[in-house]
Amino acid sequence: MTVSGYNRCRNLEPLDFDFSYAYQPIVDFRNQKIFAHEALVRGINGESAAFVLAKVNDDNRYRFDQTCRAKAVEGAAKLGIREFLSINFLPNAVYEPGACIRSTFEAAQRYNFPKERIIFEVVEGENIADRPHLLNIFAEYRRFGFKTAIDDFGAGYAGLNLLAEFQPDIVKIDMDLVRDIHNSKPKQAIVEGVVHMCHKLDIKVLAEGIETKAERDFLVASEVNYFQGYLFCKPAFEAVGKIDPAAFL
Repeated sequence: MTVSGYNRCRNLEPLDFDFSYAYQPIVDFRNQKIFAHEALVRGINGESAAFVLAKVNDDNRYRFDQTCRAKAVEGAAKLGIREFLSINFLPNAVYEPGACIRSTFEAAQRYNFPKERIIFEVVEGENIADRPHLLNIFAEYRRFGFKTAIDDFGAGYAGLNLLAEFQPDIVKIDMDLVRDIHNSKPKQAIVEGVVHMCHKLDIKVLAEGIETKAERDFLVASEVNYFQGYLFCKPAFEAVGKIDPAAFL
C-alpha cells in the first residue's frame, strides 16, 4: 500500500447526498440456516437502489464506493448480524486496492465486525474497462482475508473468461437464468454446466432471485445449496429479515 494511494482514497470531497441499506438473507439450504446477508443500498426513506445510484457520477463515484463499505458494515454491526456480510463494490472506483480497502478495515475495527466475515461482490454485468485491474482487486481482497463473489453470473461481459483467470469464493447465478428454470431445458443445461464447473473449482454456487418452490427444488436437485430471493425473505430496510420456515419445506 502506498502513502499516495492511501491519501488519494481518503482525500475526497464529501457526498452531497445520504443513503442507507436494506439487508437480505442468503440461506444455506442444506443446514436450513442463514449463511450471509447482502447489503443493498437504499435511500434514507427506503427509496430504491436506482434512486440512489442515479446520484452517482464520475466526480463522486470514489467517495460513494468508500462510504458504501463503511455504512454497510456499520449497519450490520448495529443490527447484530453475525453471519457473513456481502457488500457490492465498484471496481472502476478503486484507485489502488491496498489503499482503498483501508476504509473497510477501519470500519470493521470501529464496529467490531470480523473482516473474515466480509464478502466483496462485483456485478459481472458491469463493463470493466481494465480487467487486469479487477483481477488485481480480487487478488488483494483475498490476500487481506476477505471473501469474493461474482454477482449476476451469466448476464454480463466477463463470463467464463473472468472465471478462468480468477476463481472467487462464490458465484451467484443471475436471476434471469433462475426464473422458471424448471420449465426451461436450455436454462437447465446452462445452470447445470455452471454448477458442475464451479464444484470442480471449489466455488460455492448461489442462486439469486428464487421466487417459487419449483425453482428451488430443481436447483436443489442440481446440487445448488445457497439461495437468495423472495421465497425466503425480501430485503428488510435497516433491519434483519426473517426467514419464512415454510420456504425450507
